[in-house]
Amino acid sequence: MTQPVHHEPITLEEIEQARTRIEGLALRTPLVRFEIDIPDTEIYLKLEVLQAIGSFKIRGAGSLIGSLSDEELASGVWTASAGNMAQAVAWFARHRGLRCTAVMPDTAPEAKISAVERLGGVVIPVTFNEWLEVFTSRTFPGLDATFVHPFSDRRVMAGNGTIGLEILEDLPELDSVVIPYGGGGLSCGIASAIRARAPVTRVYAAEVASAAPLAPSLSAGAPVEVAFTPTFVDGIGAPRVFPEMFELARTLLDGSLVVEPDAAADAVRLLATRAHVVVEGAGAVPVAAATAGLAGRGRVVAIVSGGSIDASKLGTILAGGG
Repeated sequence: MTQPVHHEPITLEEIEQARTRIEGLALRTPLVRFEIDIPDTEIYLKLEVLQAIGSFKIRGAGSLIGSLSDEELASGVWTASAGNMAQAVAWFARHRGLRCTAVMPDTAPEAKISAVERLGGVVIPVTFNEWLEVFTSRTFPGLDATFVHPFSDRRVMAGNGTIGLEILEDLPELDSVVIPYGGGGLSCGIASAIRARAPVTRVYAAEVASAAPLAPSLSAGAPVEVAFTPTFVDGIGAPRVFPEMFELARTLLDGSLVVEPDAAADAVRLLATRAHVVVEGAGAVPVAAATAGLAGRGRVVAIVSGGSIDASKLGTILAGGG
């Protein structure tokens, strides 16, 4: 039986250790002003799409894998992922000469599956519910390699927390940060850094309305189940939050901002045409929330978390579709 997991906020010491482990592997991504006119508001984009595998996941994967011994890595590594963590783990596996397997939902976009395979990873497609269960069980039949949890691991969250340190170094006086919420590892990692260094800064999760369990869970004070409708926003969203991540999130976050899938599509289009940045749905959700004013006025940072989007979907969105 899987033992319950509990997380305290990630410490600055852990985040600084993670920064040392990923130095030279993960980019220190730029924080750029988004040229859009909104009264009394400046929006800044933290461009994690510029990482080697196109998303922030390289930070958490590098932090965890970099902490492991040769003995722990002897049998290789595996993860469960909708695509971005799978790419990050496969990238590090190739870098270290390790075997890599990724358990992915059979709804994952082809762009993410092919990227993992191109990096040398073996993809095991499973149903969405089977995939979701792996995050709790941390096991999968036939896999005895070292598991890289995509969000519920302190080393992963510490790697993500390096984003928070970089933001504060580049923009010390900011009012709010908006972060996509999938499993919670990104938002809780960044929020841990911000709470330690700039406690008055507001830190929000961002969800898509078709799969937004965190907002009602925060309102209820306990995890709740919600209706789940798959959309092109495939990197975040689930029918429920994971208990250990919920407890951490409600300690660290000021709330969750929910946007419609159409608003996320508008943000993808806006980023492509105004900022010349290609972004997937999950990475566009914080921008949609920020441009709608949901994070308030002042200096607002939106985490543009990833850019793995199928070319056909991107073409549809750029042509005005959703």
